[in-house]
Amino acid sequence: MESFYDNVSKESLIYLGVTLVVLVILYWVTSVVLKRLGKNPNYLLPKSAFKQLALPLILIFVSVLLRMKALRDILNLSEAGFWFRKISTILFIFAVAWVMIALLKIIKKAVIQNYDIGEADNLKARKVYTQFTILERIFIFIVILLATGFMLMSFEEIREVGISIFASAGVAGIIIGFSAQQFIGTILAGIQIAIAQPIKLDDVVIVEGEWGRIEEITLTYVVVSIWDKRRLIVPTPYFINQPFQNWTKTSSELMGTVFLYVDYNIPFDQLREEQTRILKDTNLWDGNVNVIQVTDTKPNYVEIRCLVSAKDSPTAWDLRVHLREKLIVYLQDNYPESIARTTRLSVEHKNDFNEK
Repeated sequence: MESFYDNVSKESLIYLGVTLVVLVILYWVTSVVLKRLGKNPNYLLPKSAFKQLALPLILIFVSVLLRMKALRDILNLSEAGFWFRKISTILFIFAVAWVMIALLKIIKKAVIQNYDIGEADNLKARKVYTQFTILERIFIFIVILLATGFMLMSFEEIREVGISIFASAGVAGIIIGFSAQQFIGTILAGIQIAIAQPIKLDDVVIVEGEWGRIEEITLTYVVVSIWDKRRLIVPTPYFINQPFQNWTKTSSELMGTVFLYVDYNIPFDQLREEQTRILKDTNLWDGNVNVIQVTDTKPNYVEIRCLVSAKDSPTAWDLRVHLREKLIVYLQDNYPESIARTTRLSVEHKNDFNEK
């Protein structure tokens, strides 16, 4: 009975053995380098970088082995060389694409970990998060598209079909271009948002009359989280072609207004003192803006605008609600005759009419 070594050439065994040793050494060197870079705070690579790259690197080494003639000789599958090469090519393209995407995610994680989007003044952090999120998706889309194209073009039949299509792509290309115009415009709008940044993650916006925060930005749509927990899905071209309000475009700080409609006999200085006392007693106020202005006069009342500031939009909303309530209570307790004078007169006239 013939042994395995009698059917396999020693030259193939030597080639395969040397290749395996070289690949193992390369894998070990790569792991050591990545782990040491991960431990050094001066480098971008985190400690988990090697774990994310280990499997795609193994697939690259396997694709190299599959392409070796020595392996086919040892397995006695020399006639299947075509399929070994095709599988090796596809596996190599897939693994390289995986490595590129993994490297991008590692770099993104290393960069954004230096920015805290939960801070009060998080404008720069939101800019970085937005740019990396959109550009990451663009990069992944391009890598997957190119990898798929290279895989398909590795087959001669598909390559010939592609060449024939390109050769006769006159009218067909125009038709496809018009059909894909909206899709291409949407993708370009996503790229514009990443570069120009009319909106950023966590921005406070008013879209279609709805107040909310930018929760997610993709290449094709934006998710706006409405204050009552609803979600508004808006196509990305909307933020390029349509006007909308962005309350936190340049800063997270906001000013809030409270309007009061009171009688002419209200003492404004006392009202200003009370507003100052209310603001100092709450941590919602950031200590910057504290203004009371008479913005309009009518025959039966005057319009007073109370202008205050807060560190961000949710805090500004809570501050406005709090200030409005406290000022109304103050007027009820100290100057009740100055509140809703027109309404009281209307009720008195109605009562007089009913008595008659």
